Amino acid sequence: MSLIRRRKQNETSRPTRSDPSSIDKEDDNKKKIPAKDQNAEEIALKKLRKWSCIDSCCWLIGSICVTWWFLLFLYNAIPASFNQYVTEAITGPVPDPPGVKLKKEGLTVKHPVVFVPGIVTGGLELWEGHQCAEGLFRKRLWGGTFGEVYKRPLCWVEHMSLDNETGLDPSGIRVRPVSGLVAADYFAPGYFVWAVLIANLARIGYEEKTMSMAAYDWRISFQNTEVRDQTLSRIKSNIELMVATNGGNKAVIIPHSMGVLYFLHFMKWVEAPAPMGGGGGPDWCAKHIKTVMNIGGPFLGVPKAVGGLFSAEAKDIAVISVRLSEVRLCSYASSSYKYRATAPGFLDNDIFRLQTLQHVMRMTRTWDSTMSMLPKGGDTIWGGLDWSPEEGYTPSKRKQRNNDTQIANEDESEVVASQRKHVNFGRIISFGKDIAEAPSSQIDMIDFRGAVKGNSVANNTCRDVWTEYHEMGYEGIKAVAEYKAYTAESILDLLHFVAPKLMARGSAHFSYGIADNLDDPKYRHYKYWSNPLETTLPNAPDMEIFSMYGVGIPTERAYVYKLTPSADCYIPFQIDTSADDDDTPLKDGVYAVDGDETVPVLSAGFMCAKGWRGKTRFNPSGIRTYLREYEHSPPANLLEGRGTQSGAHVDIMGNFQLIEDIIRVAAGARGEDLGGDQVHSDIFKMSEKINLQL
Repeated sequence: MSLIRRRKQNETSRPTRSDPSSIDKEDDNKKKIPAKDQNAEEIALKKLRKWSCIDSCCWLIGSICVTWWFLLFLYNAIPASFNQYVTEAITGPVPDPPGVKLKKEGLTVKHPVVFVPGIVTGGLELWEGHQCAEGLFRKRLWGGTFGEVYKRPLCWVEHMSLDNETGLDPSGIRVRPVSGLVAADYFAPGYFVWAVLIANLARIGYEEKTMSMAAYDWRISFQNTEVRDQTLSRIKSNIELMVATNGGNKAVIIPHSMGVLYFLHFMKWVEAPAPMGGGGGPDWCAKHIKTVMNIGGPFLGVPKAVGGLFSAEAKDIAVISVRLSEVRLCSYASSSYKYRATAPGFLDNDIFRLQTLQHVMRMTRTWDSTMSMLPKGGDTIWGGLDWSPEEGYTPSKRKQRNNDTQIANEDESEVVASQRKHVNFGRIISFGKDIAEAPSSQIDMIDFRGAVKGNSVANNTCRDVWTEYHEMGYEGIKAVAEYKAYTAESILDLLHFVAPKLMARGSAHFSYGIADNLDDPKYRHYKYWSNPLETTLPNAPDMEIFSMYGVGIPTERAYVYKLTPSADCYIPFQIDTSADDDDTPLKDGVYAVDGDETVPVLSAGFMCAKGWRGKTRFNPSGIRTYLREYEHSPPANLLEGRGTQSGAHVDIMGNFQLIEDIIRVAAGARGEDLGGDQVHSDIFKMSEKINLQL
């Protein structure tokens, strides 16, 4: 206690700042301090007060953490109905989800449902890898958070690539598809693919025993999924089991995107005799499949597959990557031609010792499945140098048509169709805007097919990231540019010239022509099974086939290219983003037509509009076909997320009208019960311009 008293006495005895005498004493003491020491003390005080870079970083990190925890608190504190409340306050009452609406109408489970995902939307996980992949056993390399792209990008590229000779696993690496509904319900956290459809089916009683995901490794060729993983056999057994355990009710199959081509291949495989086929017999589909509801099907291919393989450029061969900009190595799939044009040093040169586009091209050129989406049918389908089925297209107000009627008010643009500037959509690649617009008679085309490839354009240090351009040399590159304009038929020759290994593998698994005689025994080979112009539909007259896709979004159809400046490890061809024309649908070097942002209407709709309509040589049993087009309507505000009326290639999976159509069919309805065709585009006009023997 005495110590405490003494301390208090000492404290009280100290002079205060309010005491004038104490201030004078302090000033006298300061005067006694030498000038040098006083300056040193002032400098030290200034240093202590100075805001450093570390202080800024700590402040920023602290602010982010506080903001994150605050938002997390709000997320958990705000009722789940808050978003709906705000949305209704802005836009009016929100309609019930389709599952809720149809449950009120009394719809329940009837037919088992099988989902077939498309390219890039299915998860892939690691089962065996090299030392750099330590700790990644059964972790997702594709889908999920894509964390390994940041942590070990070169290792990720190595494990996502396939063998360039066989198109199968490289030595010591096994990457396999994720199984179950989780394989493709979400592509990444918060980015749904099948999740909304699954949730709405569940509302009328569906569960895992009545719906399943036909997951497969979307990188490898369709037949190789059976050779390596027996995926086709598993799908066959699963459908048979689901039909048997659901009272004999046939299955409703719902493929999306490239999954449409994969299931087309499956229907031929399952009926073909072993060992090439599944040995199910010619009536297997008739016994087990009620309806095939194809969503966004690239039946006749997509032009953007050409851009992706030719120069690693396309807006969204994987549409998902447009939304997920953090997946840097997939930048080729998210408007990469814009970034490459505006910041060539960012993509074409080293990014932390990683030549991004070159690695992407090397990786994707080992994925044989990408070749399944090259344009099919040649110039007969896609047009030649001076014509195309989409002639006269301009973005315009639509009219709706059904099977037998047409709304009377014709589009104003048809009145002035003769005044439109002619667009040569058939020239899928043109070297220069002037070549894209010139009459074919004025184009001096020098054939590249016999050109001698010169010496390597890149030094040996590039071989680890280079594709097949290093074998072309300057002479080969020059020859490609001097041919000037490429149509659907010459595109195949072009790819054989610039990517011979890729096309050698592709030619063994896929075909792109039109069959003269479908009775020819050669068409029994699996390479023709995914091309609807070189194979026939099953003998299943009671089965129905839908083509369901979005319209009203500019979709890539043709490209204006240029040669890029010479440099080590560069990609010699690039979309010319300076090419624009206000009088035509040309923007940033890309000619656009109507579609769903990925698949043009021509590819998605032609087979159901004409090729398979009625009894044709491609549809000998007369399977009923229906077109269901969904007009794109973007979300009204951010709270609507990706919208409930979207027609975009992936976002359409959350389209309420499409989901309602699917649920009604799964519950027992047929195409006529839905109202038959629902058409907004000019697909019937386009089809009439195509002279195809039926």
